[in-house]
Amino acid sequence: MTNAVKALLATTALFFSAQSLAAGGCGFETETQGLIATCTQEEQELILTGIIEPKQLVTEDDFSEGYQSYQVDEQTLAALKAVDTPTEIVVIIGTWCPDCHRETPRFIRIMEELNNPNITARYIGVDRQKQDPEGLAAQYEFTRIPTFIVLQNGKEVGRIVERPTETLEKDLANILN
Repeated sequence: MTNAVKALLATTALFFSAQSLAAGGCGFETETQGLIATCTQEEQELILTGIIEPKQLVTEDDFSEGYQSYQVDEQTLAALKAVDTPTEIVVIIGTWCPDCHRETPRFIRIMEELNNPNITARYIGVDRQKQDPEGLAAQYEFTRIPTFIVLQNGKEVGRIVERPTETLEKDLANILN
């Protein structure tokens, strides 16, 4: 590619990005297709941060289908129902993240079916920089989401990162047994 073509492409990209910042504030033209990405989805996207209630998540479109359709492995759940040590599972998610859209509704369904008072869950939402305003997620070392951090007596005993090795139920049973 010649330097003249490179300069033309750079100038064009700069022009369109400056125009879209001035017009819409999100860095992309909403009407533009092709070379310049659109921003329509990002403008409509709701990113929840901080403590999130699971019932709030399962009413969101990206989470409700997985929540409704997931079939919990009852046989594996029996092992989790036997856990008698107080256990907290911290779930760090991004409401914008496709892996979270897949795994979080399944986990919520598992927790409901489990109904073990010794196992509780706390959901922390992070933004695209993997931060929340209160700094709740910052106390846990993580790079990918969702991250399920299993704690007993205040100490981490295991975690599931991004996706389970087998299933969420089996991975949790392996961590807790």
